[in-house]
Amino acid sequence: MVDRGASALSLPDDWPAHPDPILALNLMGSFDWDLDTGVFLMDAQAHEVFDLRPDEYDGDPRTLTSRVPPVEGRRLDTFVAQALKDGSENYGAYFRIRLRDGTLRWTHTQGYIQRDETGRPRRVIGIVRDATQELSDNRARREQADQDADRDRQTSIVQMITAALAHAHTVIDVIDVLKDTQGITHLGAASLVMGLVEAGRIRLVAEGPAGSFVPGTRITGIDENYPMSEAVRTLAPRFIESPEDFAASYPLLWPHITDLKITSAAYLPLIVQARPIGAIGLLYSDRRGFTADERNVLVALGSSIAQSLQRAMFYEQEKDLAQGLQQAMLPRSIPDVPGADIAVRYRAASPGGSPGRDIGGDWYDVIPLPGGRVGAVIGDVQGHDTRAAAVMGQLRIVLRAYAAEGHTPATVMARASVFLHELDTARFATCLYAEVDPATGVVQLVRAGHNDPMLRAKDGTCRRVSVEGGLPLGLSAEFGHIEYPVTTVELDTGDTLVMCTDGLVERPGVDVDAGLRWLGALIESGPEDVCELADRLIDAAEERGGQDDVALLLLRRRASAAADGGRLRQHVAQGDAGALSAARHMIRTAVRTWGVRDRTDEVELVADELITNALLHTEGAAVITLRVLTGSARRLRIEVEDTSSALPRRREAGEQGVSGRGLLLVDQLTDIWGVEPRGGGKVVWCEFEVPEGARGRAEQGEW
Repeated sequence: MVDRGASALSLPDDWPAHPDPILALNLMGSFDWDLDTGVFLMDAQAHEVFDLRPDEYDGDPRTLTSRVPPVEGRRLDTFVAQALKDGSENYGAYFRIRLRDGTLRWTHTQGYIQRDETGRPRRVIGIVRDATQELSDNRARREQADQDADRDRQTSIVQMITAALAHAHTVIDVIDVLKDTQGITHLGAASLVMGLVEAGRIRLVAEGPAGSFVPGTRITGIDENYPMSEAVRTLAPRFIESPEDFAASYPLLWPHITDLKITSAAYLPLIVQARPIGAIGLLYSDRRGFTADERNVLVALGSSIAQSLQRAMFYEQEKDLAQGLQQAMLPRSIPDVPGADIAVRYRAASPGGSPGRDIGGDWYDVIPLPGGRVGAVIGDVQGHDTRAAAVMGQLRIVLRAYAAEGHTPATVMARASVFLHELDTARFATCLYAEVDPATGVVQLVRAGHNDPMLRAKDGTCRRVSVEGGLPLGLSAEFGHIEYPVTTVELDTGDTLVMCTDGLVERPGVDVDAGLRWLGALIESGPEDVCELADRLIDAAEERGGQDDVALLLLRRRASAAADGGRLRQHVAQGDAGALSAARHMIRTAVRTWGVRDRTDEVELVADELITNALLHTEGAAVITLRVLTGSARRLRIEVEDTSSALPRRREAGEQGVSGRGLLLVDQLTDIWGVEPRGGGKVVWCEFEVPEGARGRAEQGEW
């Protein structure tokens, strides 16, 4: 204590004879410290605070050193001296005193400093009191506050984990949330394990961190002596309080985890509708035992994890069902088409908000047709659910059937629209149908509310093919507008037709035209090979994400299968004798030039018959096209196009008849012939194989 050098005991005039009753009632003693004389007077209650009898104290503060330990005395002297020096009016401090029995007790003093007119401290009047209960209460309050804060912290972590689990769609998503550094480790766990019940056993699906896996525990029986098995078997959490408890309860497991320095663990059953679906274990390396609050928090966490797992497992089951349904509805394989390279791709939508919502009605199909032609279909049924996939499957099948029956592209689309309307599903579908002849490169396109295709030329440039379209399938039949115009384009060898569903080009807030421009740039910069280009496009769709599925169909006309050796075309109008004569001259010249001299008469007779039929039996003009096709065999192809949709048919001419023998001549003189619907009209075509000798002479320029 501060020593002022005085020991004489002289009571000041204003010193009370008896202590203040109020102070006494509050177990407070008072003191008066004369800084000039050094006398430190205390009342009776102050003596009791210091555990001194009146005859044991003479007013000298040095006498109190028997009660105040040196460390506490030096700390208190320093504190009071600073208050006297810096001009403070009062001070307060806690310090410990040693009682008669040697125990330490907390004491509190509060002093008020009196100064003269110069500011010099002359006197300190104050109180001392037993602070044991106060500090004990404060400590209890602090401990309670710490417990409340810890409980709030754990509760907030459980809420945070629960909120994150709400966005988990798959079991892997749930595991990722639990293993995330912002998740379960905030509860203080050093590692975790989680297993799911499968076929009467528990299969471990997660463990962490790396290196914590215990060999032999990947699959365990529910009746085995493991803590996870016990939690599943009893449907009750298993709290392991200490290493000794762990070693004694689970001797098979404990030797394998001693390196993890585990001091306690909590194994929680994952229960849904009174049925265990698995268990999760939290292992700690810095604690022993669990309070009641901690146990309650962990049980609540286990319940939240169980609900999320059940939801994820149900989601995956629904997803597998929907994907299986869609895969069953899509064609199992794509046929080989002579003269064309074809690639198809499908990408499911990014996971949505509810099971089955990441599957849709997008589809593609490739349909072999007579005469080496092929039908290419891309479409999208409204909706993203199993019902959309089912409708898609039905629509794909009937559209394939209509095309295989030989109907024109416009008729195929119209009948498909009527079929969908009669299904009464309240669904509509967009569709793009292309009938392609790889030998000639002619493509007839029909569009029902779908986006236009893209055409990449052999030199790499890409353009959008504008196809005049009709209403989506189902809607056109409902409104009675089932006419679908046909757009005809020609593919040169090396050209690629790109057909896709809107999931590739449409994004919320982005104009469709902008999406098509983006697609065109992507196609131009992509590889020439159709499979590699299809992979490039589907990868781009994956990178962009989106809540819609994507179907792709790419068809490239192959040069090696049917390369053009030349092509001539002549338009012949009704009653135009000059044009007819020019067409016959063109045919005669082409036959000689292209090395078909051995069959000149046959070619001229058949061509003349086809032109005459077109002019006699239709009301419009005719267009005659001659071309040489090279491949496994060199062929001369003749096409006569008119504006009538009526198909030619054979007739019996009779003995006296002068007509009716045209198709008979065509059938007898040509190697192959056929009829193709084209827009509102048709094309009658035939082919003559060029003899090998003529082929060689033509190539040497002898013709």
